[in-house]
Amino acid sequence: MLRNPIHAAAGAILLWASLATLGALTKTLPPFFVVGVSLCIGSLLALPRLKEWKVPAGTLAVGLYGLFGYHFLLFFAFRHAPAMEANLLNYLWPLLIVLLAPLLVPGTMLTRRHIVGGLLGFVGAGLIVSGGRLAFDSASAFGYGLAIAAALVWSTYSLLTKRLPPFPTGAVGGFCLLSGLLSLACHALFEPAVAPSAGQWASLVGLGVGPMGGAFFLWDRAMKDGDPRQIGALSYTTPMLSTLLLVASGEGRLTPLTGVAICLILGGALLGTVDRRLLKTLRRHRA
Repeated sequence: MLRNPIHAAAGAILLWASLATLGALTKTLPPFFVVGVSLCIGSLLALPRLKEWKVPAGTLAVGLYGLFGYHFLLFFAFRHAPAMEANLLNYLWPLLIVLLAPLLVPGTMLTRRHIVGGLLGFVGAGLIVSGGRLAFDSASAFGYGLAIAAALVWSTYSLLTKRLPPFPTGAVGGFCLLSGLLSLACHALFEPAVAPSAGQWASLVGLGVGPMGGAFFLWDRAMKDGDPRQIGALSYTTPMLSTLLLVASGEGRLTPLTGVAICLILGGALLGTVDRRLLKTLRRHRA
């Protein structure tokens, strides 16, 4: 496991960036089925640390709130609102991590640098997700609300891991398994039965090992040990890297607007994550 929290966050972000590419291979499968199977597979990564899965009920409740609650709200948001707009509102979560950090993490203060970095990242993410074309419709207000709720759940879950009594990262395996089983229950209730092909099973394994499994363990380590303001700003590189992977796999294309969005995201990430002491050193050298 990576020790440096920024490195751990970057590892989680890199794995999440592969979600769209791997998800494209399972797009004909019902979403709750994909999430349920992937989370159950992801839980197996922590099987050697099974003893660490035993945590207080409150800690387990927060874990289910984050992993199951987030995906439940997001997928129902996609049912009640256009995917592009819902996905953009979902990407409020990095900005919410930055803005809510002082409320949920004692001793954390916001600076103008963190706020501007988060806003630049959100604008850049919005351009990448939407391609500059958004059409918010009042008839989809319920779906938009669900997408915002999903963003709020993930951001608060991420911050609450710093407030809980200390628990081992291996416990995330238990969070994944129970959340996966709840997602499969939703599949049984709301979706038709399916029989994935061999190729789709391989993609499900990839999802479980990577963005729907391994990423959550790295994220837990990053949020426990790192500065949530820096990690929130860095998280906006997720849609950028996802787009670049889609382009590399032939599923997407670069446009001038994508270039502008990448510049905004990188600028916001740099502004929000650069160490304050380094900024002071650079100013002294310039002087």
